[in-house]
Amino acid sequence: MNIEGELQKRFLRWGPYALLALATGIALFTVDELMTRAELYATGPAVAAAVVLQLWAGRTGASLPDGKPSQARAYYLVRTPLAFVLTCLNPFYSIYAVLGYFDTGHYQLGIRWGRMSLLATAVTMAYGQSAGYLPLFAALFVLHASLTLVFEHMGKKAEEDREAKAATILALEDANARLEQALAENAALHEQLVVQAREAGVSDERRRLAAEIHDTIAQALTGVVTQLQAASDTENRTTAQTHIGRATALARKGLGEARRSVRNLSPAALEHDDLPEALRKTVDDWSRQATTRAEFTLTGTVSPLHDEIQATLLRIAEEALTNTAKHAHATRVGVTLSYMDDEITLDVRDDGRGFDPACDRTIGFGLSGMRARAERLAGTVGIESEPGYGTAISARVPLVHHA
Repeated sequence: MNIEGELQKRFLRWGPYALLALATGIALFTVDELMTRAELYATGPAVAAAVVLQLWAGRTGASLPDGKPSQARAYYLVRTPLAFVLTCLNPFYSIYAVLGYFDTGHYQLGIRWGRMSLLATAVTMAYGQSAGYLPLFAALFVLHASLTLVFEHMGKKAEEDREAKAATILALEDANARLEQALAENAALHEQLVVQAREAGVSDERRRLAAEIHDTIAQALTGVVTQLQAASDTENRTTAQTHIGRATALARKGLGEARRSVRNLSPAALEHDDLPEALRKTVDDWSRQATTRAEFTLTGTVSPLHDEIQATLLRIAEEALTNTAKHAHATRVGVTLSYMDDEITLDVRDDGRGFDPACDRTIGFGLSGMRARAERLAGTVGIESEPGYGTAISARVPLVHHA
């Protein structure tokens, strides 16, 4: 309980004794002036009845706000006429009767009976202060009746404040309960998101390794097989040794790239060279191995690129050249790298046999891998091909400079 409530409880418990004792003490000094002998004899039992009433109220808690409603109403309805009787015997007992102004709202009398009780207290106070003089009694009654309205309004306002505070507390408790529920749901959602993020990370890493294996090991093995077949098809020992040497070099290169892919490192071709130079060397190496004429063209102003941009475009070029060697049967290949204002493009064209992109079911992981690589960088890969008229692959990605 707060301090205000504790003080109020103590006043309702002990205040009536103090006010009754004060009124009785003053009444004893005014016996000769204000009381007849009969009134004096009647005062004793009335005061005794008031003391007994207060003792009963203190023992049962009837005088307190948290007392039983039936006992509280009985206490108030007995004390009010008893205070009026004492005031009629001696006006100074209106000091005891004034309690009716302060505790009416605690006894759950209802609006009608509460107002009647306040008016009864007003009658008692006006009679005690007017000494039975009717005009003065009327004036004082109006004054005290007005005070009853003030006290009633104050009590009603206090009750509304208490109800508003109680409603606020209930609303806060409900909000706290909803907040706790939301926090619990957020915790569960966070755990779910962590699991999904972990699964997405695993899936992304699998796709990355699959693409790297396809772009390194698969391409190297394809080159090895091609060179070994060429060595087995020739009867010239020197030519066969040349093909075997190329196969060995391709195998070593594929092994090195595989190790770099597992470690998520940049391609070896970009370790010491920028993208244009790495593409130039890649095109020259491919041309020698495939025995197909290939040219590299650079346009635009060269600027340092982000490592991921360089690695993506180099892998796309390697995959496009590998597909050309396997399927196109081309006699001429052109690779163009173009630096533009806000993007960089890579074009790989050949004059091979071509295909129908809409109908050819042989388009496999290589092409989808190129598109996936470009899309990771908000880029695109386009294909133009027609049976008998060659193939053109164009990759476009945003131009992001090296940090």
